Amino acid sequence: MDRQCTAFLHELLNLFPVVAILGPRQCGKTTLVNSVAGEGWTRFDLERAADRARLERDPDLFFRLETTRVAIDEAQELPALFPALRVAIDADRSTNGRYLLTGSVSPTLVRAIHESLAGRMATLELGPFTATEAHGKSEAPFAQHLSSIEGLLTLQPRLSLQELHDSWLRGGFPEPWLKNSKRFSDLWCENYLRSLLDRDLPRLVPGLNLPRFRALVQLLAGVSGQILNQSELARSLGVSQPTVRDWLHLCEGTFLWRHLLAWDRHSTKRLVKHPKGHLRDSGLLHHLLRIRSQTELLEHPRMGNLWEGFVIEQVLCQLAHVGEAVRPYHYRTGAGAEVDLVLEGSFGTIPIEIKYAETGDPRKWRALRDFVAEQDCPLGILIDNGTRVRQLDDKIVAVPAVYL
Repeated sequence: MDRQCTAFLHELLNLFPVVAILGPRQCGKTTLVNSVAGEGWTRFDLERAADRARLERDPDLFFRLETTRVAIDEAQELPALFPALRVAIDADRSTNGRYLLTGSVSPTLVRAIHESLAGRMATLELGPFTATEAHGKSEAPFAQHLSSIEGLLTLQPRLSLQELHDSWLRGGFPEPWLKNSKRFSDLWCENYLRSLLDRDLPRLVPGLNLPRFRALVQLLAGVSGQILNQSELARSLGVSQPTVRDWLHLCEGTFLWRHLLAWDRHSTKRLVKHPKGHLRDSGLLHHLLRIRSQTELLEHPRMGNLWEGFVIEQVLCQLAHVGEAVRPYHYRTGAGAEVDLVLEGSFGTIPIEIKYAETGDPRKWRALRDFVAEQDCPLGILIDNGTRVRQLDDKIVAVPAVYL
């Protein structure tokens, strides 16, 4: 399946000596590398003993021999690689597209970028399939027209309503989609979580309290899409609040959790300052919540929160795929008015409200309209399950989720 970020990856390779593709394990990073790095590229996998031994023996010598068109999987496994890579890049700063790295545990690579490769490396975040990618759509027109009312009004349906709901239930990891078996998907999710919690995280954080960290992940599934109270989480787990904060950063850094800070710019209202978040893959989330069917999903008491998290991921992943750098927030006032997603980027500030049902009642999107007026935003977007794109007023556009 083609990925929406392929064109952006080619652009980065033309502009930077080294590009790192970051994302969770099993999301398709190696497949993407293989599709982009064709003939003339040499590939190494640092989870393969022979490849790791060759790089580990003398990283400087390795890069003196392998000077260009080198792809290295799971680069975070060998931190000594990055200083040697900096030396190799600086020996020929005029040549771009020389090295392509992948990494599934981002804190190590992020530190490497800041400490060794600042200005030399570009990063591309790759998640599991978006709903449109899972159904063979390789373009991202919503992300490309996000800041234009005229552009949004030209959008066409991308999926059927049933395809969208199927993607929501199943999540986006490629292997369950390729196997297309409910039994396999259940077993895959269980083993994926076990591998992450029992293998990857202990290697990243030696001494991690695994039983309580597993309990945190289960708790996060229960509060996915809601305002987070870290003090309550700490009390439930019997650990300190700083420990919960560190563990949340770990969940975010390993692409399990999406953390949304509270938006607090220039408002005359009293705002809720607590962060919000959700498990990033809806398939893993539903596995943890024991939601097995579309009927169970639609009857779940927190269906609205689950839908909101799913749609937010579709939007943010599409933007990442086309190279649009954004800072996402949520917005809620002390009086209860809220906007589910606020995006800050080169386009300014754009608020997005997410509803499951189609609504023409202005009272349902009053907070969105008020936010646009107060912050003088170029537009506001309501994402729902309507049948067509509608302009609700001068600056508010409703976009059905099947158009994303």
